[in-house]
Amino acid sequence: MKKLTFALCVLLTSNAYASEEHKAVAAAGNAEAGKAKSALCAACHGVDGNSATGMWPKLAGQNASYIAQELQKFKSGARENASMTGMVANLTPEDMADLAAYFSSQTRTQGAASEALVEAGQKIYRGGNKAKGIPACTACHSPQGNGNPAAKYPALGGQHAEYVKKQLEDYRSGVRSGKVLEGTPVIMREIASKMSDDDMKAVADYVAGLH
Repeated sequence: MKKLTFALCVLLTSNAYASEEHKAVAAAGNAEAGKAKSALCAACHGVDGNSATGMWPKLAGQNASYIAQELQKFKSGARENASMTGMVANLTPEDMADLAAYFSSQTRTQGAASEALVEAGQKIYRGGNKAKGIPACTACHSPQGNGNPAAKYPALGGQHAEYVKKQLEDYRSGVRSGKVLEGTPVIMREIASKMSDDDMKAVADYVAGLH
């Protein structure tokens, strides 16, 4: 009971301070400078970070800490993507911070969940699946899908369902290794390995309409 209470306190505290942490991290970069540097990003991610297709993630409203972390991963090779490797090759840490500040300051467009999948997706996102050993997504990504800037967990609310599903598949297959820059294993690969295609589709669809 004590462990459960402690875990709940940690979750509530992290959510309570998430917005302030987001602002603090974003302040580390210059949003105006980031806007000027974002021209090359627009072709895939949209001028304001709202990509037009699920092939590419929406960056608008994403936690600045997460954006900067992923850019660093692409540059170091910890995360592999042929297109992104070339795009980040000449970016400095300052450039990454500025881009992160700019895109995080933009407003993410809202998506919509399918009525046919919303119940199944909500069940997994909010309660997990005890029989399969799948934890609730809310523990890291928050009930509203805002993520956790301090822990560098991404915001999922409003993200393209196609993109979210592809990332879950990539974690399961090992295309995304599930490791942070320091090489410490993270939980997403383990979670995805327990999810069926239907589980992934339902969760991805649900978060697309979450806000």
